[in-house]
Amino acid sequence: MDASRPSSAQRGRLHVALEVLMVFLKLGLTSFGGPIAHLGYFRREFVAKRNWLDDPRYSDLVGVCQFLPGPTSSQVGFSIGLLRAGWLGGLAAWCGFTLPSVLLLLAFAVLAPHLAGNLGEGLVHGLKLVAVAVVAQAVWDMARRLCPDRRRAAIALCAVATLGVLNSAYAQWSAIVLGALLGFALCRTLPPTQTAASTSGPELRISRAAGVLALLLFCILLIVLPAFARSHATQALQLFDAFYRSGALVFGGGHVVLPLLQQQTVTTGWIASNDFLAGYGAAQAVPGPLFTFAAYLGWMMSSPPNHWAGALIALVAIFLPGMLLVIAALPWWQSLRARRTVAALLAGINAAVVGLLATALYSPVWTSAVHTPVDFAIAVLGFVLLVRWNTPPLAIVALCVLAGVAMAAFR
Repeated sequence: MDASRPSSAQRGRLHVALEVLMVFLKLGLTSFGGPIAHLGYFRREFVAKRNWLDDPRYSDLVGVCQFLPGPTSSQVGFSIGLLRAGWLGGLAAWCGFTLPSVLLLLAFAVLAPHLAGNLGEGLVHGLKLVAVAVVAQAVWDMARRLCPDRRRAAIALCAVATLGVLNSAYAQWSAIVLGALLGFALCRTLPPTQTAASTSGPELRISRAAGVLALLLFCILLIVLPAFARSHATQALQLFDAFYRSGALVFGGGHVVLPLLQQQTVTTGWIASNDFLAGYGAAQAVPGPLFTFAAYLGWMMSSPPNHWAGALIALVAIFLPGMLLVIAALPWWQSLRARRTVAALLAGINAAVVGLLATALYSPVWTSAVHTPVDFAIAVLGFVLLVRWNTPPLAIVALCVLAGVAMAAFR
């Protein structure tokens, strides 16, 4: 037998991984509506339709990923790929779900500089108004879900106050750490994290040794990489560090990445504020995970690496910490979620990120987009349609862009 030819078992694994890739590619092309909607699509596809896993195991996977920082829907998809086809399946799931959104946003990045005149100005302004409505909806939903009592509402207000007083690169870090400390002090009477999962947990092909290695790599990159990037001062390393730290601190949903990325890219002068908000608005119009906004930012960097290199570095860096944490947590999830101290820390962090996102709603989102009473009316209309009528985000994008173009045409 020719040793260079793949065995039947290897061909079988490749076939299953290819199946995973095609299924997630379809989801990447059609999954509009944000992470909560994505989880609904996943359940329908993998539990109800394909029977790849049952409801208890799916609920357990969702519980793991909601507990951790990172993009929840991408982490769940990666875990399903692991369950179905091992490491190659996890990679196939991530690629299939992520690449359609990436390519659409890069197409917008290529076209954006050529959108001149009233049409281009109106389009960009409309996308900035989309960002106002979408971020306001995220603040509203997260505040109701993550700050349901006075203690957690107070933690969110403390985070807002911290961000109002501090004006440094460590302001977001400080708010999150403060939230964790206040959660530990005030929220230990809350019940530990629960899911409807079975006690056996997900049977994923991850050993505890692999989990430990993933956690060590996550910590090394988070702690050592900033100092290494400063000492070597290469733009590529600084770019990787900035997006890695942003991805490592995203608790509570994809929209929370907005203030972190704004701090890392706009404040540092890497990205113009108008380009940042236009891209964020465009990210609402494409399917797939919101974290692919990082690829757009990497493309739009003012100095190399940018374009394809910048997009690839930013994309890998922002997704990597969430995936490492999933690999690290899965072997211990059943015992970890039952600890009251962990539940308290997580409650405080989640409340703090509500304050983080509320501050970002004011600046840069509101201050850069709402300049006239008409702007205010359009933003409020978009917010109400999202919150009360459950209007698809794509329809809000169309409404705001048309309004922006119309205002520019009659200016």
